[in-house]
Amino acid sequence: MSLEILSIFEKGIWFGFAALGFAVLFNVPQRALFIIWLIGAAGGLTKLLLMHYHTDIVISSFAGATLVGILSVSAAHNKHAPPLVFSIPAVIPMVPGAFAYRMMLGLIKLSGTAVTSETYSLTLGETASNGLKTLFILMALAVGVAIPMLISRKETIKKIRHKSDADGG
Repeated sequence: MSLEILSIFEKGIWFGFAALGFAVLFNVPQRALFIIWLIGAAGGLTKLLLMHYHTDIVISSFAGATLVGILSVSAAHNKHAPPLVFSIPAVIPMVPGAFAYRMMLGLIKLSGTAVTSETYSLTLGETASNGLKTLFILMALAVGVAIPMLISRKETIKKIRHKSDADGG
């Protein structure tokens, strides 16, 4: 294996530890911690491997989040806990903090006097690009995690609606 692939696997392991940190922060049950570490590592590894093979960061994030959602649903059934217990801590390390940070720096630079008229359009373009990347990655993460949970619902909306009608609601 090349050093680059080993570096990706190492980063995947750190994604798992970051997920574990958020799980502890959110006070999840101890029985779920190892599973959250595995799910976070698998999701982060998926994202990193796809990016290594030149897949766009938005698509890579979507694939990683979808894997997190799928694994969270099965873990929820095995550990008798809601899927969100597993998915939220595992997907948070994939949030694009660097792009959001660069966007905020660009906005601050644009609002100040440090930007000359020659560099204004370049700074504006970089700021908009970072902001849009942040937005699309966050949307990909949200949709990627939600789709497996929506698909795996045991009851249809029709059955839920009939239950509420029968209850008088």
